Amino acid sequence: MRSFILFAITSSICFQWTLLGLAAEKPNIIFIMADDLGYAELGCYGQQVIQTPRLDQMAEQGMRFTQFYAGCPVCAPSRSVLMTGQHTGHTHVRGNALDDDTIIQSLRDEDVTVAEVLKSAGYHTGLVGKWGLGEVDQPGFPLRQGFDSFFGYLNQVHAHNYYPEFLYRDAERVKLRNEVQLSTDGRQPGFQGGHATKRVDYSHDLFTNEALDFVRENAASPFFLYLALTIPHANNEAARMVGNGAEVPTYGIYANQDWPDPDKGQAAMITRMDGDIGRLLDLLKELSIDENTLVFFTSDNGPHDESNHDLERFNPSGPLTGIKRSLTEGGVRVPMIARWPGKVKAGTVSEHVGYFADVLPTLIDLTDAETEVATDGISFLPTLSGSGEQKEHEYLYWEFYEQGSRQSVRFGDWVAIRQPMFSGPVSLFNLKRDIAEQNDLAKQNPELVAQGVAYMEQAHTHNKNWAPSGVPVKK
Repeated sequence: MRSFILFAITSSICFQWTLLGLAAEKPNIIFIMADDLGYAELGCYGQQVIQTPRLDQMAEQGMRFTQFYAGCPVCAPSRSVLMTGQHTGHTHVRGNALDDDTIIQSLRDEDVTVAEVLKSAGYHTGLVGKWGLGEVDQPGFPLRQGFDSFFGYLNQVHAHNYYPEFLYRDAERVKLRNEVQLSTDGRQPGFQGGHATKRVDYSHDLFTNEALDFVRENAASPFFLYLALTIPHANNEAARMVGNGAEVPTYGIYANQDWPDPDKGQAAMITRMDGDIGRLLDLLKELSIDENTLVFFTSDNGPHDESNHDLERFNPSGPLTGIKRSLTEGGVRVPMIARWPGKVKAGTVSEHVGYFADVLPTLIDLTDAETEVATDGISFLPTLSGSGEQKEHEYLYWEFYEQGSRQSVRFGDWVAIRQPMFSGPVSLFNLKRDIAEQNDLAKQNPELVAQGVAYMEQAHTHNKNWAPSGVPVKK
């Protein structure tokens, strides 16, 4: 497979449509993404402490992927991969902006997003939650990237605070009833975190209600809802200021546990999100559009350790090693559930190896969108439908610009990790025999190391905004 593919509409799409019986009606699409949710923080992925009955039920009613990957181990580049279908060696946004130069975290006018593709196919498109790919005055602003409506946070720093002073509705700030003590990190207004001293409006609850309203208002015609939730991301500023970054209105069923408050909050946030996703699924049935709606659920990267909660209590990475910012499996392998009654076979567990770059070509394939877009992804519609030939990746690629930088590539059952990128030593692991990546086999397999390095060299293209040291280059 070439590392950079021009995905074009071909006669095979008509074949897929016939397989799924979709020629008469395009399905609604809901893509739900949690924020910093670990691979094993759901019951259906092995979680033993936190209760997630509705997502577990969603997995029973659909397909659960065991080898699906985020675009990056942190949020903005991972979302850029999702929106553009290009991995971090090609996509424009390759990291989180580390200072006030926020333009480097904006998509460009020439970038083609999932929303633009679906809008061209006749979909009404809405974004609720966290964007992270462009401010109001930048080309990456959601309404300039194919979304008909937007409600939420424009960047990840503002999104730290679950009780913000304002959210955006399209390009306008909507004032909330919260009062916030802002951090003193020198960032520009709007790209700044803080801690609420008066808590009234919980952003996640507002997002849930907005999503439900969007579905009700658009139930009669094809819609695409990108529901980018912020749970269970930490409020990093609150963690530093008051020692607890797990902001949630109540601890719910965990209130009486003999745990520190950050642990109660972490569990309560995830269970709260689970229940709200259940409300959304119930609404689809109530509106009689359940069988014409494809719902995805995933996470933008691996679990965080930023709320001051106890990772050992919840074991959020399960059998995997690493968390957010790692290029070991725990940083990038994420839960992925697809539910579509009558179309995606219930109770299916798939070992198909895929990642965020595959979402765009899959939705092009699904909707018969008449477009051409450069992508590193491969449609996994054959896996979803259980019909047709599923193509496989030659390799998956990631690069990361913080903590001295690193890059990695998965090919077959092997993963090679180089740190720092371009010049550092390479570690090599066999995931089939060593999912925890404890046994570095690089010395015993120089030919496989060379193959991994060749893939890394093939996948990376220069981006003037990002330097291997992790510090953005300003030009």
